[in-house]
Amino acid sequence: MATTTTYSPRLLKKYRDEVVPALMKQFGYKSVMQCPRLVKICLNQGVKGSTSDKKMIDDAVNEMTLVTGQKAIPTMSKKDISNFKLRKNMPIGCRVTLRHVKMYEFLDRFVSVSLPRVRDFKGISEKSFDGRGNYTMGITEQIIYPEINIDKLPRISGMDITFVTTAQTNEEAYALLKEMGMPFTNMEKTGTK
Repeated sequence: MATTTTYSPRLLKKYRDEVVPALMKQFGYKSVMQCPRLVKICLNQGVKGSTSDKKMIDDAVNEMTLVTGQKAIPTMSKKDISNFKLRKNMPIGCRVTLRHVKMYEFLDRFVSVSLPRVRDFKGISEKSFDGRGNYTMGITEQIIYPEINIDKLPRISGMDITFVTTAQTNEEAYALLKEMGMPFTNMEKTGTK
């Protein structure tokens, strides 16, 4: 009888072994369950010019599927805007929501491989917290992901990435993401406003 071992991402193991004890010490939590944790990572990309060329949406969906390892879905417009030649329910972008194993795998690759490939990278801003423990950042070029072949790209485009946590304050979310390996510009700072 063969025994099967369940796969556990490297970052999830780091969260349990290193991040939780560090956060409990820093904020004085009484229980492990009080520690903030990452719930999901949402990637969103608006495709400029998609109203005239439907193939652009397919390209964006394929690229995002390659990057995340999960099928991206097109986002549809909610209303008609005649100045932009936009009709209701036309595809105007794509999005993916990552949870559990795929979320930890994406974050691990994002921090260790993709972010260092950004030109003139000095760290990410710590000013993009929303006050409820979530962090949103923008990527200007999708070529930072090693999964994308630069030679076959029809155009350069960016995307927004939102890290949703269970943290109640910006300070807790900052500490969580910093411990998970996010390279903030001002690493010696303990909290954010």
